Amino acid sequence: MNQPTNRPLVELQGVRKSFGNVEVLRGVSFSVDDGSVVCIIGPSGSGKSTILRCINGLTRIDGGSIRVDDIAVESLKTDRELVPLRHEVAMVFQQYNLFPHRTVLQNLTMAPIQVLGENPAEVTERAHALLAKVRLTGKESAYPGQLSGGQQQRVAIARALAMRPRVILFDEVTAALDPEMVSEVLGVIRDLAQEGMTCILVTHEMRFAQEVADRVFFTDKGVIVEEGPADTFFKQPRDPRLKDFLDKVL
Repeated sequence: MNQPTNRPLVELQGVRKSFGNVEVLRGVSFSVDDGSVVCIIGPSGSGKSTILRCINGLTRIDGGSIRVDDIAVESLKTDRELVPLRHEVAMVFQQYNLFPHRTVLQNLTMAPIQVLGENPAEVTERAHALLAKVRLTGKESAYPGQLSGGQQQRVAIARALAMRPRVILFDEVTAALDPEMVSEVLGVIRDLAQEGMTCILVTHEMRFAQEVADRVFFTDKGVIVEEGPADTFFKQPRDPRLKDFLDKVL
């Protein structure tokens, strides 16, 4: 497992979020060390994906605080203010969110060039290296519609890496894939974890979480019910809600 540093890279304190009359997050607090892998599990509707969207500044919180390195996420209000956060945090979604009328290479290079203002030649060189990393060399000129779901998701991971983030958020990235495609995507994430990339995963792949996570959080009804190291979390659950959940999914 990765060795954490003294100061957490990501820290949430008392985060609250409501959509209309529904309180989705009810005071969520946790931290993630630089270079560690954290998995968030729990039943549908327990606030897992909302946590990731709040960390990434896609969803504004109603209360509490979120810090990524030295950035106070809750204070960012405009697209321009969010740019430094885009340097630090990238997100990979369940539904890929690739631009269908752009080639694979264009999907990887657009944001670093247009959002971060980086040199196009350097970005293109990095994109080729990242496609090799996710085992998609030769697909640079393909369009997303010409790729399998697993290949599209690996392009999405490469696109996130193209921003050179310090932390990547993975939101149920295998949920829309056929079973045979799941392993190829998890393999790429496993490689990133072993290389020391800070990863926060919302996942229903329990055995994968048990394998790669330094810590696991169980959410239910907008709160973190239990957390712990992966090796004891799954084998010795304490809270009855977690025990019941694991009985159903393992």
